[in-house]
Formats: sequence, structure tokens, C-alpha cells
Amino acid sequence: DKIVFKSEIITIENESIEIKLIEQIDINSELPVQVTICSGLIKADKYEWLIQKATKLGADSFIVVEMDRSVVKLTPNKVQKKLERWQKIIKEAAEQSYRLIIPNIIFKSNLNEIYDTINHYDYILLAYEDEAKRGEVSLFKETLKKFKTNDRILLIFGPEGGFSEKEITLLNETSFNVGLGPRILRAETAPLYALSAISYENELMG
Repeated sequence: DKIVFKSEIITIENESIEIKLIEQIDINSELPVQVTICSGLIKADKYEWLIQKATKLGADSFIVVEMDRSVVKLTPNKVQKKLERWQKIIKEAAEQSYRLIIPNIIFKSNLNEIYDTINHYDYILLAYEDEAKRGEVSLFKETLKKFKTNDRILLIFGPEGGFSEKEITLLNETSFNVGLGPRILRAETAPLYALSAISYENELMG
């Protein structure tokens, strides 16, 4: 659990800061589960909007992936500059919404690299629009009910063009393919829908 204190700055040096703890503040603005949003690389303005809003909705971390159908491509020399900009947006959003942590963001050049960390998660959910088109609504709802405090959840979303068949096959044995309701959601909207549903089920429903 994270503890918040009202503090007073005593001294500020180039390499250090000294603070005095005044009083403990009873505040808990974090989701009870740790949600990582893994998204296909999408257009810059849409992705910046996504990470800003998802931070405010409680995302724990972000993974941005150059997927097969990503219209946007990042050259290696641009990755670090983009990550720095995205991290700044996340930091500002976290401060505005009184988050207790600042989510971090990493870049992966393809979905295969996600397998390096796949065992770190308790649940892996892939938002697949074909499931939504088929009317699948129960799996996402039932899975949310199974989440326990501090569970680690990886939510995977495709780019504007969706997942390729190769990517779906790659993740078939490790993830649940879920639909997010009857409407086809845009790449930047789907993660916000999922975070809102997780918050409702795990916070407002008690």
C-alpha cells in the first residue's frame, strides 16, 4: 500500500531535496489491480490523447507496439524522443488526477517481444473486434469478476487497422479474446472503455 504525506520542503540542492513530513493524508487514487495497456502504434495525436486519458483512469503502465497493421512507423532514432514526450504527458496527467504513481511507458518493435514479460501477468485480455461483431459480451464481464487486489492485467489493443491473423494466432494460447460490447470502438477509445469497466467492477461495486 502507498502512503501519502503532506510535506514541507526544507532545502533544495542540485542533487537532493530535504523534506519534513507534516501529516499523513488518507487518499487512495489507485486502481486495486495493476493494468498495463499494450497498444498498437497509432497516429500521434490519438495516442497522446489515449495515454493522457488512460493515466487519469488508472492505468499502471503502457506498452506501445509497432504492429503489422500500424500505419505509423517509428525509426529507431525517433523512439527515445517519442518516449520522452509520452512520459511527460503521462506525468502531467498523473499529477492532475492525484495519482500516487507515475505510470511508465516502453516501446516494442513487434508483438513477439511481449512474450518476454508474458508470465508477469495474472490475466491477458486481447480486445478483438471480430468477437464484438459476433456479439461476444460475456467473457470480458465474467473475467472482470475474477480479478483480485494487486492482480496484474495486460490489456492488448490493435492499431487503427486491427490485428493481423499472425498476431491473433501468436497470442491465441496465452490470452482471452474478448469483445467490448456491441459497438466497434476506435483504437484510442477501446482502452478507456476497458479501464472504466474495470474501475466499475473493482471499485464502485466494492
